[in-house]
Amino acid sequence: MLTDARHVVAQELAWRESLVWYGHPALGIRLRSSDVYMIPFSIAWGAVAVFCEYSVVTSNSSPYFVLWGIPFIALGLYLIAGRFLQDASRRASTFYGITDRRILFISGSYEKKVSSLSLAELPEMTLSERAGGLGTIRFSSGEQFELIEDARVVYQIIRNAKRRGNGSGRIETREPVTIGG
Repeated sequence: MLTDARHVVAQELAWRESLVWYGHPALGIRLRSSDVYMIPFSIAWGAVAVFCEYSVVTSNSSPYFVLWGIPFIALGLYLIAGRFLQDASRRASTFYGITDRRILFISGSYEKKVSSLSLAELPEMTLSERAGGLGTIRFSSGEQFELIEDARVVYQIIRNAKRRGNGSGRIETREPVTIGG
């Protein structure tokens, strides 16, 4: 079940704070430019690990050598598929918001982390955009709106909100809160 981004962001609003925009990163498996190198490397790693483990098992080697290869196979599986699943899971529990005072970043499935940047002291930001409007807005603070739809429109919303200058001038961060039990 997908969580409603508006609901998640609205829970973090301060008294008399108005929500201007809300959203989340693109969902599902996404390829990145670094995958041009990582995919062939991960397949090669996995193939070598499986071949070595197969050789050890079929040569009746010591159980120690059989066990020694398991972490290499596990790493190969993570590099081939697990990293894509982990990234998709992380993005599925990430939400963004823009208010009349600040920019909100909310993340975490089991442990919720909320941080914000004041519009009054907003750091430099850059826009990276793909065809179709999907893009990332990076702030010099290291935070980002990753893989959002209509990234250029959101970039303009932030610029306009900053221009109105209703921010308090503080950068706020809330420590992680445990959700569930």
